[in-house]
Amino acid sequence: MRAFLLAAGAVLALEACASPARDNDTPAPAFGSDRITVVTRGNGPDIILVPGLASDRNVWAGVADSLERRYRLHLIQVKGFAGLPAEANGDGPVSAPVVEDIARYIHETNLARPAIIGHSMGGSIAMMLASRHPDTVGRLMIVDMPPFLGPAFAPPGATPEGIGRAAEEFRGKILADSAGSPTGILEQMFPGMTRVDSMKPRLLEGVRGTDRRTAANAMYELLTTDLRPELLPITVPMTVLYVVPAPPPMPPAQFDRVVRESYANAPHARVVKVEQSNHFIQFDQPGRFLAEVDTLMRAVQPRR
Repeated sequence: MRAFLLAAGAVLALEACASPARDNDTPAPAFGSDRITVVTRGNGPDIILVPGLASDRNVWAGVADSLERRYRLHLIQVKGFAGLPAEANGDGPVSAPVVEDIARYIHETNLARPAIIGHSMGGSIAMMLASRHPDTVGRLMIVDMPPFLGPAFAPPGATPEGIGRAAEEFRGKILADSAGSPTGILEQMFPGMTRVDSMKPRLLEGVRGTDRRTAANAMYELLTTDLRPELLPITVPMTVLYVVPAPPPMPPAQFDRVVRESYANAPHARVVKVEQSNHFIQFDQPGRFLAEVDTLMRAVQPRR
């Protein structure tokens, strides 16, 4: 798992994207939250898309243009990220309370077991939702996120206490940076997240618009939350997309094994390596991403 420090530390932990709302974005009806905002577009089977740390909903913009032709999309944005005021997310955990508000959104808008697609931190939120609210989720896609990120940021063989210390240190580094600092730890991490040069300024813009307290607390929560035991109850079709970073922190076959072993408790997970891509698979390999979404949406529900 130490390999994630080199490969996933910069690639899995942080992403950001900021772009204007589209004219056909529709605010979710009769739903209020101090944790998230939601807009909808398109028609068809329901898909909820959850972006990651420091990202806005337009991290899905390119692929959403295609998906909305055959699905109804519910585009989440977490408050405190990429220009939104933090509100309740400015103090304490972020992912776990956001999970509860997404579950409430599904209930209040009468969605019938929608698919959930989450990128990076959004993948952690998706796993929590599927495990803790199993009757709300029909299908699940995790985009480049392990179920436990903590060991990537701690020394090899670190105890839970050691991981906690490493997480606290990382939180302190985020809090010590002034927003928008070109030498900030968040700002330095963005270049390797996509192979599409035109997207890199947009990633940086989202990071600079992110509340540091929200990012620091969310990162601490990610590093100290081990979701591996929570995978076993997930019985819906599940796809995990991942990439091998370049240069790989270990032989590619070993990296593949580490990723697959991290999802060993997921009985219905289909773990898929995506070639020629960095962390933002939806930017770097949009055609492959869309094909995997369609495959997931056609998957037969396993027997319970």
